[in-house]
Amino acid sequence: EDRLREEYFDLLPDIRRVVDELEAEVKHCLIPIALQLDKYERLIVTSRVKECESALDSVRRRQEGATFDSARPELYSLASLNDLAGVRVLAFPHSRLAEADRQLRQRFRSWTADPVPGYSEKDGPLASKYFGYCEASDRIRAEFQIVPMLTALFWEVEHAVIYKPSPRLKGVAGSLE
Repeated sequence: EDRLREEYFDLLPDIRRVVDELEAEVKHCLIPIALQLDKYERLIVTSRVKECESALDSVRRRQEGATFDSARPELYSLASLNDLAGVRVLAFPHSRLAEADRQLRQRFRSWTADPVPGYSEKDGPLASKYFGYCEASDRIRAEFQIVPMLTALFWEVEHAVIYKPSPRLKGVAGSLE
């Protein structure tokens, strides 16, 4: 884990450059849509750099038994993650999602699609998600998501409760009360 923390801080300048570049490019690509929005419509772009401990947890969760084999540290790298740098596009109403998706796919053609599946097979994906490399760094893969605004806001609350709860909310995710 210490080696991975060291790797994180070695990658951090690249992660920051990538998130800045990706956010700027996404916003630029969406200008034509943003200029046509009605007063009640929204297209919001947010970005984030994955925190060190969150990155370690992501790598750990991908391992059998969610543990690291200390005898084989070379198996683990934070650079294997697709979302060290991330941008999220929140769209309201839902009809603006496909428009934003088309616009961004034109710019990011080489990126890999990784949609967030719906609740059942007959449902479409909950969100569009893509990952790839920016010009700012060939060491960091970045991710962007196009998400209905209400879904994205729910995810933020859910994430805060499950992964970053206040002391009085610890354990609430596993409790029926």
